[in-house]
Amino acid sequence: MDRIGLLAFWKNYDRKMYLRAAVLADELGYDSFWLPEAWGYEIFSLLAEMAVATKRIKLGTGIVNVYSRTPGLIAMSAATIHDISEGRFVLGIGTSGKNVIEGFHGRPFDKPLTQVRDVVRVVRTLLGGGKLSEAQASSSGYRPFRLEMPLPRTFVPIYVAALKQKAIEQIGECADGWMPTFWPYERLGEGKAWIAAGAARAGRDPSAIVTAPFTTVLPLGGDAGVDMAKQIIAFYIGGMGDYYIELLTRFGFAEECQKIAALYQDKPTRHLAAGAVTGPMIEALTIAGDPTRCIEELARRRSLGMDLPILNLPTNMPWEVVEQFIRGLAPKG
Repeated sequence: MDRIGLLAFWKNYDRKMYLRAAVLADELGYDSFWLPEAWGYEIFSLLAEMAVATKRIKLGTGIVNVYSRTPGLIAMSAATIHDISEGRFVLGIGTSGKNVIEGFHGRPFDKPLTQVRDVVRVVRTLLGGGKLSEAQASSSGYRPFRLEMPLPRTFVPIYVAALKQKAIEQIGECADGWMPTFWPYERLGEGKAWIAAGAARAGRDPSAIVTAPFTTVLPLGGDAGVDMAKQIIAFYIGGMGDYYIELLTRFGFAEECQKIAALYQDKPTRHLAAGAVTGPMIEALTIAGDPTRCIEELARRRSLGMDLPILNLPTNMPWEVVEQFIRGLAPKG
C-alpha cells in the first residue's frame, strides 16, 4: 500500500471536524495525520484527543517550532503523546520564522541549526532513557535529569522541515525524515543529495531517511483546481516572507516571484497576484485537475522521490468536501 499522510491547516481550525477527519483517515488506511502550529490551537493537546479516538494511524506535529518550547519540554510532550497513542507519534520540527518567533513568542530567532540539533539530541537522549547532561547539546547548564515516566518502547521518529542546504544536510546527520514545503517535485533529488552528504559524514544510511513533502493536491474539475492553485502559490510567495522566494528563485522562478510578490504586497493590486502565477509554477508546486488525474499524477511523482506525500486538506470547507477529499485520495490496498 502506498503511504499517504494528511495535514490540516492551522488557521480557522475546526477541532471537531478535523477530529472526525482523523478518525475517517484511520479507517481508510492513511499512514499519518499531521497538525501544524502557528498562533492558534496548541497541537500536542489536539493530538492527544486524536490519539484516544483512533487506533492505527500515526499522529505527527507538522510542524512544531524549536524555539517556543525548551528541548526538554518537547521531549516530555513527545513521550506523553507517544504513550497515549501507544507508539504512533512522529515528531515534526522546524524553525518557523523570525516574525513568529520574535513577534508572537518573544524569543530571539538565532542559531537555527543549533536549535534544531539541540532538540534532536535532547529528545533522542531523554526518550532513550539517558541523562539530559549526556545529550551533547549546546547548553552548558544541563544537569543529569531523566524523564520520570514510562519511556517509549518503540522508536519515535523525528522529521525536520527545512529548505536550505545546511539544514537539509543536518537532517542526513541526525534526523529520520525531511519535510519540504513548496519544493518543485522534479528537483527533490537535489535535496536528497544534500541529505546523503550529511548522512555520509555521520555514517548513516540515507535511504532510511524519509522524504515527506507537504503536497498541495486540488482534485477539482474544470478550472477550479488551477484557480485555487494560483491563489495558494501567490499567498506563499507574497505573504509568507522571503523563504519561498529564495527557494523558487534558486529553481528558476525569479522573475515570476518578483512580479507576484510586488503585486501581493501592495494591497490595491493584491487581487492581481494570482493572475501572475504561471503554468509551470502550478505544475511544479501543486497537483491540480480532476480527481482521476490527481491520483495518477501523485503516483507518478512518487518515482521522483516522494516517499510519504502529506496532502493538505481543503481549508474553509464544510465536512462534506473534506470527507470527499479524504475518501477520493485514500491509499489503495
